[in-house]
Amino acid sequence: QVQVVESGGGLVQAGGSLTLSCAASGYTNSNYWMAWFRQAPGKGRQGVAAISPGGGPTDYIDSVQGRFTISRDNAKNTLALQMNSLKPEDTAMYYCAAKHLAREGTVWTNYTYWGQGTQVSVSS
Repeated sequence: QVQVVESGGGLVQAGGSLTLSCAASGYTNSNYWMAWFRQAPGKGRQGVAAISPGGGPTDYIDSVQGRFTISRDNAKNTLALQMNSLKPEDTAMYYCAAKHLAREGTVWTNYTYWGQGTQVSVSS
């Protein structure tokens, strides 16, 4: 049974940092693209950061480039998102997602497995 579980969210002041973690089980992590998405109240879900199966190429949306870092440990089946210099506009529910490397689409589409999300709130 595939499970994807996020943790590490919380409330932080603007300029602060948080690290989100994602623990995956039930599949071979090294065959999957993984990504972090977020959804703010009243807005659609947005891809934030993605990382290739081997942990090499990464991709970020412009608004988090230079502030967020995505990483993975395939031996432990984990994914992380280090978030620095947080802004109030980063407030959202953050989701971990995974898709097999054979699935078509961009780094932001066609994800198969999703976690339940972890809330990040940034106060001004």
